[in-house]
Amino acid sequence: MGRNMRLVTWLVPSALISAACSGGGGTPPPPPPPPPCSTAAGQTVTLSVGAYQSIAPLANAGCLTFPGNASLSSEASYLLVPQLATGVEGAMLSFILDGDTLHPVLAAPPASASSGRPSNLGDQFHDLLRNEERTHFAGLRLAPQAAAPATRAPRLAPPVVGDVKTFKVCADLTCKQSLMKTVTATAKTVNGHLAIYVDNNAPANGLTQGALDSLGALFENRLYAIDTTAYGRESDIDGNTVVEVLMTGVVNQLVTKQQCNTQGFVAGFFFGADIDPTFASQYNNGEVFYSIVADPDSTLSCGHSVARLKALIPVTFIHEFQHMISYNRHVLVGGGQPQETWLDEGMSHFAEELGGRSFLPGNDSVFSDFVSGDLINTYFYLDSSATHYLVFSSGIGSLAERGAAWLFLRYVVDQFAADTSFTSVAAFTRSIEFSTLRGGAVIEAVASTPFPTLVEHWALANYVSDLPGFTAPPELQYKSWQFRATLPLLNAQCAKFKPPCPFPKLFPLTPPVTAGNAVSLAGSLLAGSAWYAVASQPPGGPGFNLLFSGPGGAALSGTFAPRLNVIRIH
Repeated sequence: MGRNMRLVTWLVPSALISAACSGGGGTPPPPPPPPPCSTAAGQTVTLSVGAYQSIAPLANAGCLTFPGNASLSSEASYLLVPQLATGVEGAMLSFILDGDTLHPVLAAPPASASSGRPSNLGDQFHDLLRNEERTHFAGLRLAPQAAAPATRAPRLAPPVVGDVKTFKVCADLTCKQSLMKTVTATAKTVNGHLAIYVDNNAPANGLTQGALDSLGALFENRLYAIDTTAYGRESDIDGNTVVEVLMTGVVNQLVTKQQCNTQGFVAGFFFGADIDPTFASQYNNGEVFYSIVADPDSTLSCGHSVARLKALIPVTFIHEFQHMISYNRHVLVGGGQPQETWLDEGMSHFAEELGGRSFLPGNDSVFSDFVSGDLINTYFYLDSSATHYLVFSSGIGSLAERGAAWLFLRYVVDQFAADTSFTSVAAFTRSIEFSTLRGGAVIEAVASTPFPTLVEHWALANYVSDLPGFTAPPELQYKSWQFRATLPLLNAQCAKFKPPCPFPKLFPLTPPVTAGNAVSLAGSLLAGSAWYAVASQPPGGPGFNLLFSGPGGAALSGTFAPRLNVIRIH
């Protein structure tokens, strides 16, 4: 997984665990206004505080009527959440949400924002590998591994310390086979299921033997057990009984020093071609995880200190190891396609959280190393949910979208695992990994709840779960996080950065608040994701109408499950 170093080093304390124009060059005419809502075709929305509805705009022609505020002493407020509640990767639908009079659009996303493309070179490389697995290697699957035992190597003895081996490593961000570089490396530590090799040409002043032994013990005694309990076993196509970790400067050199300082870097990766029996002989024919080496003197790219590496590599490993396990379960064992990208990423980011929680109580600093990236990604998503997908398409996944994937999986686990213990949580994630279903279909199956209902509830929970002064229904709550208490810890660190602060808000999800008849949103609904607005009525205020439709009042297609989720919060 590619990581931007500026994102992985912010520490988050854990104390609050429980976030065209016509000829002549004139000004083009404004678009025609949407037609007014017809009260005959519309639907009246009457909600008490804490009650909610998820409304499909098909039966009511997108017209909704909110009655006047009967209270003469208190305000009425409704959270409005237009959403595309579909599990179809990359689905998009243009929409408007307008009050009963026309008003300027408050927040239309720029045309380029909805692509959700990776925000740095490390993320682009990570997504290239996942895309290759889905569109090239796995697409040529001939038969399940179980039906082709000849592709497996005979059982071998594991490597021993001092063994020397050559590896083929991606030498640029395209990972073309013709540009693979051969690396000679030596096994420095072998511990149970893990063998760590270090490039013989690694810079001096790297990890000591003691540090390598400590990493090996951490992988074997904690991280390996977490991933394999929560997701299942990895493959062993080379028969050597271990996962090999190759620490090589070739990974450092995937980006230049300038690129590293401005666009991020690749901390480590896994590539499915290494274990796919159809292609593995062209690559490394075994289970390999690649990582950068320590380079305190910046001889290869930007500098990576020993201390930084010791904090970064375990988090990257537990993330990428989930990808390795998933590829084995879905492609080698199942003989099918890899997991859908968005859910595969969500599972790997969830593995990071599981790794961090294993250090609690007692080691908040290491916990923060593991979860800070997920919280940062979540901040970015909640700050811009209108322009980022939950169900993003293959090969695309910004940091914000990975935040959405982790956040959604966290919500589903909180709601449907038997309890919050690791045993119950791992049993739930394992049921996802072991299913032959993919994407929204597997989440729907393991939760025994329609996928649209899950994302509707999740979208509301993101705002109301721990909203001060409001008690959210149980199905709209996170059990494991209080994001309104945790995410402000990012904002509190703004003094560490040159302006502008990357976390300017105490809580990033801040919908516009207007009178009901002044609500005006327009743009694109992206698969699984949502926009947010709050409609308020003063004491004794009149009712209002809302039109939820396509541009110009056109009917929204029901193909991708458009929804207007409404919950009364005051």
